[in-house]
Parts: sequence; C-alpha cells; structure tokens
Amino acid sequence: MVDGLSLLGTTGISQPLSNPEQLNICREQLQTKARQFESLVFCVGENGLDLAPQLGIDRQRLVKTANWLGSLLVEAGLQEVKEILLFGYHGKLLKLAGGVFHTHHHLADGRREILTAHCANLGLPTTALQTIFACPTAEAVLKYLRELDVREGSDWVNRIYAAIALEIDRRSQEYIYNHSDRHVTVGSILFDRDRQILVKSKTAATILSHLC
Repeated sequence: MVDGLSLLGTTGISQPLSNPEQLNICREQLQTKARQFESLVFCVGENGLDLAPQLGIDRQRLVKTANWLGSLLVEAGLQEVKEILLFGYHGKLLKLAGGVFHTHHHLADGRREILTAHCANLGLPTTALQTIFACPTAEAVLKYLRELDVREGSDWVNRIYAAIALEIDRRSQEYIYNHSDRHVTVGSILFDRDRQILVKSKTAATILSHLC
C-alpha cells in the first residue's frame, strides 16, 4: 500500500481523513470512475467538490481523495487514467511540491519550508523570507505576499504560486510513474481560504478544456 500508514499516536483516536477505511472508500470510488472516464478531478475536501462544478466540471468526474493523494494518484495510474486535475486548497496541495503525498498534518507538514524555498528561489529578499518562515499558516504567508505586492507593486503571489503549481504537476507525474510505471498527465488548480482561484497551471488549463 503506497502511503498506507495509520499513525494514531498515543491516544488511539483516528482522524477521519487519515483512516485507512477512508482510503478504501476513495479507492473504490476512483476505480468506478476510471471505468467511465479517462480524465478525472481529484478534490481533497468538500470545498473542492463544491467549487469544481462551478467551473463547469462534471460532478461525475470528481473523486474525493481526503489526505490519501499519493495512494490515489498511483491507483489512477494502475487504472490507466490518462489525465488528473488536482483541485484543492493551496495549504494542502502545496505539500506535493515538497514531495509530501500524504497531506494529513499529523504525518507530515513542511508548508512553510516549501513556501520559503520557492520564495527564495525566485529572489525575495532575506527580510521577507524571514517573515514568511515565521508565519504560522500558509494562509498567513499568502496574506503577507499580497500585502507585499500592494505595497511594492510587485507580482510575487502569481510568480510564486505558478512555480509551486508547476512543481506539483511535475512531482505528481513523477510519483505516479515511480510507483506504477504509468505515464499520467497531472495539472493543478489551487484556491485560497475564500475559495478564490490562486493559480491554474498550464497543464491544468489544458485538462480543464477537456472537462468543460
């Protein structure tokens, strides 16, 4: 089982989105939909499931992944799905840009490290990087970057999230191939806490044109 870990800690209380039973439900749903469609849309949670149809996406193509993105990406490859559109909250999906494919925070996080690394790679000054690294949440980082853009007339939000989306696509495709020996095209769309689209990768735009 890829990423099929159940880490309950010392309390023995399972988390609904990390429970292996949830993985089995998601996998069965994926298998059913893969028999009907070559292109599918992966949504981590209810916000994505609600927002995706507003973009014109057929609800029948939606697959709720919960936190089991890695396992279900591989399953999609094994089921010979051709295209996957990752559609979700940026605070979840950006973990994939760092190679974290089980997105429950009890298992792995790394969001501020991933964001800081992308910001550094694009040339943000040290003082800004220090502020970003100290932010408690991904949403706080986004808020800071937006304020920076307004104050300086810059375009950091678009540049940074475009780079993150590109890396999500690349790493997801690589992950599927490494675990299933199948080539699957993956694109990503990330939205913020207010369910406003932050970024749509070029591959996502192409896949979306096939879905709508």
